[in-house]
Amino acid sequence: MATIKDVAKKAHVSVATVSRVINQKGYVNEETRKLVLHAIEELNYVPNELARSLFQKKSHIIAVVMPHLTSYYFSDLLEVIEDETINANYRLMICNSKDDPEKETKYLKIFDQYNVDGIILISNTNRIDDYLKLKIPMIEIDHNLSDDIPSITSNNFLGGKLAAEKLVNSGCKRILHFRGPSGLVTVQDRTSGFQSVLKEKQIENYTYDLAFLSPDPDDIENKIFNHLDADGIFCDSDIIAMLAIQSLKRANKRIPEDVQVVGFDNIQLANMLEPKITTIEQSTDTIGKAAVKTIMKLITGENLDYFHQTIDVKLIDRATTK
Repeated sequence: MATIKDVAKKAHVSVATVSRVINQKGYVNEETRKLVLHAIEELNYVPNELARSLFQKKSHIIAVVMPHLTSYYFSDLLEVIEDETINANYRLMICNSKDDPEKETKYLKIFDQYNVDGIILISNTNRIDDYLKLKIPMIEIDHNLSDDIPSITSNNFLGGKLAAEKLVNSGCKRILHFRGPSGLVTVQDRTSGFQSVLKEKQIENYTYDLAFLSPDPDDIENKIFNHLDADGIFCDSDIIAMLAIQSLKRANKRIPEDVQVVGFDNIQLANMLEPKITTIEQSTDTIGKAAVKTIMKLITGENLDYFHQTIDVKLIDRATTK
């Protein structure tokens, strides 16, 4: 495999001159530049990207920190981010933190050592001050953990409100809310939007916390069997909605005649299984594209159109509601 010294020797120039041509830094006359490029082509020389990043303090790598990769919503979002990153001639470093402090410590060291150009932070970290110390351009998705970091979030308050309005306007009088962990800001916002409608209409309702990643089917079923008089259910994810629907079938409840169900996210499965699920769509395409566009502006020092951007959601009306 050819080295930079081989290129310099073949072009009859110094290694420093070859480096200036490769990195497009410093003056090199046109004739010499052509000689170097011709030598690179003949020798099929591939620059050492790590060495270049150490020299330039620039890696053309964007790191994305995920809380986990098994979520349908996060995997859809990651696919958009990856496509947009590649289109911008950058590479993506995927970091699956699993909310593990030890893994996060290792990632923080990697970001510093490899001169990562930008970070897209999706994980709900408790280490935000450590991220800020890196002084690497950064954007948050789904969170606003610091006023010093730009963010892109779905309008979760609106999502909860739309779900409540759909159930109430369809005649529901007793509603269950299966939400994610109440410590998450996204969950709090959805709950606030949901409750704003139910309180105004004085609708009887019960709220239960579940895990987003692995909601307990038995827990969902127990809650449903304890509230067999409920005629509406709002779930903070489509996966939770699917589990609720299975429990309702075992309880011999007809959907939507006896119980109406609204999910959240609009993952592909929501439109594939029967009955097709009415859900709140948060657009992974819009969020992912906006995130990459923002991080690129931060890297190049451009002004942002919005520092904290909120993406509206919409109700997708399907067979689990009237």
